[in-house]
Amino acid sequence: MAENLLEQDIAIELAGVKIQRRRRKTVGPINLRIPQGHIVALVGPNGSGKSTIMNMILQTIQPDEGSISWLGETPKAALPLEVRQQIAYVPEHSIHEENIMTADEAARFRSHWYPNWDEVRFDQLMSRFEVSRHDRLNRLSKGERRKFEIAAALAANPKILLLDEPSSGLDPFAWKDMIEELRDFMENEDVTIVMSSHIVEEVKRLADYIVLVNSGQVLGMVEKDALFASWKEIWVRGELDALDQLETDILRREYGPAMTKLVVSESERLELWMDENRIQVVKSRSLELDEILEIWIQGHTPDVLSQ
Repeated sequence: MAENLLEQDIAIELAGVKIQRRRRKTVGPINLRIPQGHIVALVGPNGSGKSTIMNMILQTIQPDEGSISWLGETPKAALPLEVRQQIAYVPEHSIHEENIMTADEAARFRSHWYPNWDEVRFDQLMSRFEVSRHDRLNRLSKGERRKFEIAAALAANPKILLLDEPSSGLDPFAWKDMIEELRDFMENEDVTIVMSSHIVEEVKRLADYIVLVNSGQVLGMVEKDALFASWKEIWVRGELDALDQLETDILRREYGPAMTKLVVSESERLELWMDENRIQVVKSRSLELDEILEIWIQGHTPDVLSQ
């Protein structure tokens, strides 16, 4: 059953948002409601529109049509300062304007922008991440620069945190530290994280909801655990002549000499049919996220779409 978002507080809402450019792919129209207090992952192929959605939320790109609401505010013009100060952003590519600053100088500059800036928190994160505070940011390695940006974003104590490929440049040890810090950050139930990532394990560990973006369209949002339970791969033995009766539940089939491999949707009807026809399930496995997304992109929409 689809999870109903109507009773939840909404952190960000995109209503009929669309961007159309002559030489670029059209993005939208997009209708998306991001619930407050959760981590929502935008996933999809390169060039699908994930970063554009991020920039529209941040207002660095203005949509040609539709409206966007932040924390209940739907401004007709520029985003109010008091709302903008509740949003922190870690871009995929570093901010050039900070290149000649040291980490401490950049943090001091940012602290004037964010009224809830936590200097103690910033010190703790910089120590944990082992980032030099006195070298210019453009002299840091990509991973060190990334760790600074994550530390600064968390120290701002935002209500909305936007992360575009947050683990880019991080080694496995720093990646683990980042995951732990983001989980700790989410202990505040008012915080919402929207992240774009190609790292499957990152999405699996962090996301509460998954939004699939493809060819400039949002194909839907699904609660992560429900999405992983939507389909599975099974190997079966038995008489399968009547299998076509369950075409809607069978996504793929591969016949072998002794067993048949099926990719199926979870359904009581399928289980009942296999019991009635004495179909033996030899083994089964859950699909990986990339396999699930491929099936979804091909047009097999999950039955558990959130509304």
